[in-house]
Amino acid sequence: MTRHQSRDTAWRTSSYSGGNGDCVAVARYSESDRAVRDSKDLAGPMVTFGVTGWAAFIDWTKNAASA
Repeated sequence: MTRHQSRDTAWRTSSYSGGNGDCVAVARYSESDRAVRDSKDLAGPMVTFGVTGWAAFIDWTKNAASA
């Protein structure tokens, strides 16, 4: 994972988001990388994941949500 400053990119939030700002935004950072940032801090830093890291992050969030 690498921390970067946000740049112009298409961010999206989950359709399951309650709209109260307590969620993360996700974007395609490059052809293979994905970026995540706090939806309440749009100018703040983001964390990028490569293919393997992104898959692990998604698995972790699914497991955490079902716990």
